[in-house]
Amino acid sequence: MRTFFGSVFIEKEKLDEAGIKYPIKLEYYKQINEDEISNYQKPKYGIEIIKTEYKPEYTKVENKKIKYVTNDEIEANQILNIFKINQVTPINSEEVIVDLFRKNFNVF
Repeated sequence: MRTFFGSVFIEKEKLDEAGIKYPIKLEYYKQINEDEISNYQKPKYGIEIIKTEYKPEYTKVENKKIKYVTNDEIEANQILNIFKINQVTPINSEEVIVDLFRKNFNVF
């Protein structure tokens, strides 16, 4: 089961710097791995990011699911909040999670 956490449009200035002339929306979801609730071997919470590019000719959707991230719901919310604030895209999401755990969440 997934629950909506939040969404953001990438800032126009960042798009302009990258030479992108169309809006991009990022949506963040908290994934609850119900099948793992009774199994303590794997983390209970995951993350899903959906990136939607509104190009003039068509709309392109890309998504990334990271099923096993943490057993702690507060920690999952903190990760999602960092993703939203920093406009993390699907392509670099795993690297960001690795960096956060490497730093033991000292960014809070």
